[in-house]
Amino acid sequence: MLEKRAWKINGFVGILIMIALIAAAVYVFFTEISLTIAVIFAVIIIMLVSILASGLTVVQPNEAKVITFFGRYVGTIMDDGMWLTVPVTIRKRVSLKVRNFNSKMLKVNDVDGNPVEIAAVIVFKVISSAKAVFDVDDYETFVEIQSETALRHVTTKYPYDIFGKEGYSLRGNAEEVAAELARELQDRLAVAGVEVIEARLTHLAYATEIASAMLQRQQASAILAARQIIVEGAVGMAQMAIEQLETANTVELDDERKVAMINNLLVTIVSDRSAQPVINTGTIY
Repeated sequence: MLEKRAWKINGFVGILIMIALIAAAVYVFFTEISLTIAVIFAVIIIMLVSILASGLTVVQPNEAKVITFFGRYVGTIMDDGMWLTVPVTIRKRVSLKVRNFNSKMLKVNDVDGNPVEIAAVIVFKVISSAKAVFDVDDYETFVEIQSETALRHVTTKYPYDIFGKEGYSLRGNAEEVAAELARELQDRLAVAGVEVIEARLTHLAYATEIASAMLQRQQASAILAARQIIVEGAVGMAQMAIEQLETANTVELDDERKVAMINNLLVTIVSDRSAQPVINTGTIY
């Protein structure tokens, strides 16, 4: 369905025309013609004015009036103000304002099969009132159903978290996921003459039944990553200490003493608790 502009004239001009016709009917009664002709003329004028009056319509800012004449689409009025258009027509109001749709919190399995709770807000507006009225039954319900369908589809394409692996995840790439959701929604809603302005995730969490287990997994991954950094730093510090001692010729360390020194440094740095030093008052042997 292609949108087109309906015929219209300024509503105040139309009111003036109707007033002129009524004045003409009154004038006929004061002329020297027969009463029968005057009555017939007045009836015709009243019927004509009544028909014209049915074409008066008021359009508010940021709205459109879709006009049908006995089941035939004759056009759309998008300019705000009072207008006189095709009489004896049905005029359906369509809002062109920007609106928000908050989806329900959906429970969906991600690509790994983990149940995830997710919700989104969709910002949209109607750009083709003819499509919104004639190509779908109820465009607001259509937006609601298609938004939830697209959200479910996008959620099933990504894992909730990748735990350090390569790729996108729902938690780590919310901007990219929202952009893909907006693109898919635009493809779905184009048939209804709706433009998707923005799509954003408003809620994202593991489902209640696995939230505890996933929290333990996240904690374990965080501890493992922290330990890896600590071990890498401890090895570098031990290596640097030995190199500086050898470069300055402060002491000469054989392999056994190097091993002992590295062991002590690693235990001191990597340990969860503060090291308790043991002072050796004798020799190392």
